[in-house]
Amino acid sequence: MSKENTKKSSKVPLIIISAVLAIAVIITGLNLLTVQKLLEKGSTYKKVQFENQLIPEKDENGNWYFTTDGDFKVMHITDVHIGGGFLSKGYDEKALNAVALMVTKEKPDLVIVTGDVAFPVPYTAGTFNNYSGIKAFGNLMETLGVYWDVTFGNHDSEAYSYFDREDIAALYGSGEFEHCLFQAGPKDVDGYGNHTIEVKNSDGIITQAMILIDSQAYIKDNIIESIKGTYDNIHLNQVEWYEDEINRMNSENRNIDEKAETVATHAFFHIPLVEMDDAWNEFKENGYKDTDNFEYVEGLIGETGRQVCCGYGEDALFEKMLELKSTKAIHNGHDHVNNTTFKYKGITFSYGYSVDYFAYSGIDKLGSQRGNTMITLKPDGTFNIDKYNLYSDRYDLEGFTREEVTMQYEDVTYQVNPE
Repeated sequence: MSKENTKKSSKVPLIIISAVLAIAVIITGLNLLTVQKLLEKGSTYKKVQFENQLIPEKDENGNWYFTTDGDFKVMHITDVHIGGGFLSKGYDEKALNAVALMVTKEKPDLVIVTGDVAFPVPYTAGTFNNYSGIKAFGNLMETLGVYWDVTFGNHDSEAYSYFDREDIAALYGSGEFEHCLFQAGPKDVDGYGNHTIEVKNSDGIITQAMILIDSQAYIKDNIIESIKGTYDNIHLNQVEWYEDEINRMNSENRNIDEKAETVATHAFFHIPLVEMDDAWNEFKENGYKDTDNFEYVEGLIGETGRQVCCGYGEDALFEKMLELKSTKAIHNGHDHVNNTTFKYKGITFSYGYSVDYFAYSGIDKLGSQRGNTMITLKPDGTFNIDKYNLYSDRYDLEGFTREEVTMQYEDVTYQVNPE
């Protein structure tokens, strides 16, 4: 090979490296600009006008609590899926708008998001940075001035993301988001975000409580398992922590009133329990008719294939719930086009409406699955669950726009997606 050809061939790797670096610089710049635009978008909304906003306090155990002798309103949303990258900007802005519209209309005392606030999947969002979507969402909630909390989903901290669960937990708990009530939870309990929020009456009795649990992500925290969808379960020491929390609250109530009944609680986490799959299959195998164990309430199962994407292993949480007789309802997300509510062995299972505009291909054009769940916790320990679709007349609110969508499941018997 001549000296001239040798020089030419040696330049090829340098050209490739230079091109890759140039593309990386361009993408980084686009993503920084995108984050700034999302923050600006979130800041354009008006603060929610409450007649009498309840203000949380911390007790001696470090738990947040609200005090009221009236109803307490929780808005449950899930799978917001803010990519936070230059490829997802348009979808992210729609997600922020949807949340702002629903929160402005409902004026909840607390918003709980059961996972997947962020969706930093590089080939769809254009970024690995899971801080970006979380900061965009947190900025919106602070602009609205509403109290909020989150549990972790599987996408909030993927194996390939810049930041892990510990990092994200530190961000939520850093004080950057003044209205965020997230707590990382005990260090000797698996996961991040295992914590309790209580509602007390003026006598100090805990009338209801929300128990937030990290439902983990994948059985093995790596890219292969995330692609395969081998979801994990709530771990045994988390179930033990849950039992301790129930016993603690019961003890505190009985120190005030020795006749106090078992405290009524609601559990919030991302990945559905195995029992949700068991229950739905029992209903399905019975011709979509109620059984001795199962009572259909409302909503749909829209997922095809594996209709309930629960964890792959058994866990002891549901059995412990049946034993303690405290938890009245379980609220989860994860399966974006499932939003059914049913009762199974006396406990209510409720899929949250998702917000997702781009994690599922074409989901931005569909509307049956998008909205929120309003949970009204009453001072006598009872509750109501009301599900509202984003595209109903309820959200025809001045100053907000909604995109045109197809309502894909309007005419389905029992609101079940036919096979």
